[in-house]
Amino acid sequence: MILKQRTKSNELKILRALDTRLKLLETEKNYYLNLEKGFKGEVEFDLLIEKSIPNETNIAINDFVYEINNTVFQVDSLLVSNNTIYLFEVKNFDGDYYIEKDRWYTSSDTEIKNPLQQLQRTETLLRRLLKELGFGGIVKPYLIFINPEFHLYNAPRNSQIIFPTQLNRFMYELSNKLMKTNSSDRKLSEKLLVLHLTESPYSRVPKYTYDQLTKGVYCRNCYTFISTPLVCSSCGEVEDHTTAIIRHTHEFNLLFPDDKITTKVIWEWCGQFMAKKTIHSVLSKSFKVNGYGKSRFFTIDRP
Repeated sequence: MILKQRTKSNELKILRALDTRLKLLETEKNYYLNLEKGFKGEVEFDLLIEKSIPNETNIAINDFVYEINNTVFQVDSLLVSNNTIYLFEVKNFDGDYYIEKDRWYTSSDTEIKNPLQQLQRTETLLRRLLKELGFGGIVKPYLIFINPEFHLYNAPRNSQIIFPTQLNRFMYELSNKLMKTNSSDRKLSEKLLVLHLTESPYSRVPKYTYDQLTKGVYCRNCYTFISTPLVCSSCGEVEDHTTAIIRHTHEFNLLFPDDKITTKVIWEWCGQFMAKKTIHSVLSKSFKVNGYGKSRFFTIDRP
């Protein structure tokens, strides 16, 4: 049973929009691409869990953020089953890496953070949190490499590391170990969900202004700006006006949450090539209407 589905963080959504509408600095671009890559790998792992392990044997909590003793930490994926917690740190590395004196490097000799140390830090902080919640069961941590194009030279013999070629066998063995969840599992999972922080306080979104951003409608598939409503000249993707207006209204609200949503604002945001009447009609039907006449604006209900 999935208690918390994985969703894109606001940080990732904002960076995706900025990457389309603004030229990011190289460091910002690399950070954004790493987030995209990491999210893709985590989603692939979620699908593998769903396919391999029966729902009644576990409670899955994906992508949550906690704080304990003024320290924030993030968990990629966690399974609760029969008073045992399976903690997963998921990495979507591709290409060749190597280890030398406990330090991890890419094939170009660039040192990276030691993933095992990241896993150990998360495990330590999670154990502290679980102790406060009165959990007396077992925690089993694993470092998952999801990408089949990953290879690690000088890899240690460590049962916590699961390489791509081991994933299917690992899932099969894990599935056979798990038993049906009990009331204690459900109570603990609900407590963990309540403590989840909706957004990490360590977001690295660069500063931006409205005037800096390119206005217009871009393709939902390849992110190319569209000049002919509403067919993408790059990939051929077709989108109706209603969906495009709603999508870009949500994007504007995400980037500028304190600004009022009006017909004129969204008309300008979409590059002024759709009729104001069309935009007004879609906004009126899709969002809450506030005020009258020239003072009319729209609000998006928060989940």
